[in-house]
Amino acid sequence: MGKIIALANQKGGVGKTTTTINLAASLAVLEKKVLVVDADPQANASSGLGIDISGLDSSVYECLIDGTDPHKAIVGSCVKGLQVLPSHIDLVGAELELMNMASRESVMKKMLDKVRDEYDFIFIDCSPSLGLITVNSLTAADSLIIPVQCEYFALEGISKLLNTIRIIKTKLNPELDVEGFLLTMFDSRLRLSNQIHEEVKKHFQELVFDTIITRNVKLGEAPSHGLPVIMYDAESAGAKNYLALAMEILRKNGIK
Repeated sequence: MGKIIALANQKGGVGKTTTTINLAASLAVLEKKVLVVDADPQANASSGLGIDISGLDSSVYECLIDGTDPHKAIVGSCVKGLQVLPSHIDLVGAELELMNMASRESVMKKMLDKVRDEYDFIFIDCSPSLGLITVNSLTAADSLIIPVQCEYFALEGISKLLNTIRIIKTKLNPELDVEGFLLTMFDSRLRLSNQIHEEVKKHFQELVFDTIITRNVKLGEAPSHGLPVIMYDAESAGAKNYLALAMEILRKNGIK
């Protein structure tokens, strides 16, 4: 049975989508079967994996709102073993439509239960908000990766996210764990980066991944080509960082 990992942080620009795309691709390169669920109306995880959103018959929106079988919406990507349940701008309206549904917080869980046995890992790329779609994602997930950028205000909002996680654990998903805090956009030359690293380590200790994602030009360039960085430039620091993270997650979960 596949492990479902959500990537969430209501602060934008922290590297959620970059991490979703590149961690998923790295695990696929390591011969794991991986699904990316794009739960953000901006659909950046879909386009970053080379999916033409305009040509889709159905997306995560139809699966959540119309009950479409996810098998009909899942598409292949440029990486062997990595598939995508793409997003669409229609997802913006899904929050309101979910409000009227029974068990509205568990709609995504029911949907993903239909496919989870077919994958080793399922990653949900959450939007930068704590709305009903993100609540659905956290209710469906086994664990959560929280990217934290090594910049000023990095820890701002994390207490709000942790409070949301506590509520979800109490009321909706008692099994939800924090897989880890992932430091992104790290620049060892900057004192601020090192200070944030120390502070996050002090607060969250063993919950912080050993792997750190450093600032890397290739990481920024790759999505415009519709490629994960490992396919764009396998020798880049970004590709090596995410491969190291993939191996750390496999070790953490006792998978060879």
